[in-house]
Amino acid sequence: MKILFATDGSEASEKAGAFLSRFRLTANDEVAIIHAVSWVPVMSEWEYIYDNLKSIKEDVAPRILEAASNILKPSKARITTLCVDDYPDRAITEKASELHADLIVLGTQGMRGITSRIIGSVTRSVAIRSAKPVLAVQPRGEKVSGPMKIVLATDGSPSSAAIRNVLLSLPFPDDSELIIVSVMPTAYLDIPERFSIEVNDKMKKIVAGIKEKEATEADAVLDDAAQKLHTKFSNIQKILRSGAPPAGILSVADEYNADIIAVGSSGMRGIKGMIGSTARYIINHAACSVLIGKNY
Repeated sequence: MKILFATDGSEASEKAGAFLSRFRLTANDEVAIIHAVSWVPVMSEWEYIYDNLKSIKEDVAPRILEAASNILKPSKARITTLCVDDYPDRAITEKASELHADLIVLGTQGMRGITSRIIGSVTRSVAIRSAKPVLAVQPRGEKVSGPMKIVLATDGSPSSAAIRNVLLSLPFPDDSELIIVSVMPTAYLDIPERFSIEVNDKMKKIVAGIKEKEATEADAVLDDAAQKLHTKFSNIQKILRSGAPPAGILSVADEYNADIIAVGSSGMRGIKGMIGSTARYIINHAACSVLIGKNY
């Protein structure tokens, strides 16, 4: 497996590197560490100051790459480094394609001074636009030990199959736990609460029949995913919930103190790489790392 690990030398990048080191990497795996020196030429009387700043950035780059390499040294993977003079998001996505990377890993550097779960602009851009699977790392608290817990969101769609295949390809620790969740949108999701009693009176049997059919189909989806993943994970739980899928997935992740939410994305029609609304919501609101796999 070839992994492209993007670093900017920040604490978020260091945590992403430490998280990556938890994977069961072997000598057959390669981690290419990339650092992008972003530079916008400025033509003004202050140009000499910006030239000096660029020089400083270029001098610091090798130290940033070395620090990231040291974090990953305990792994058995082959490690290479590269520094690119370009905008970070563009450099990461283009290098991932050029190197035929199987996965992009990067930290979630949020907006400074804001305690919400808003991820940084580079992480968001790469996750949205990259055609490659992306692991946006946001370690949950200071958790560094214990089994890795992965919440897999599935609905039986081709995008769910895509993220399932990504999970099968990744070298998770042997004791990892997989929680497969399917969230059924309720028939009442778009009906105002004050009208729900009237609907219940008129359509109780119809709604009950629809819900029973949806539950049966969702159980089949969970069983199918578990059957296809049982060779990879020895500890699998299946969970069926109802409601809005993004909120339901996040709720399960919080409940199980998940390390990773794995979600597929069918993307925006006609635009390669663009992620769908559920994946976009989850990556913007998850308290843990998010793995996105795309289907075209």
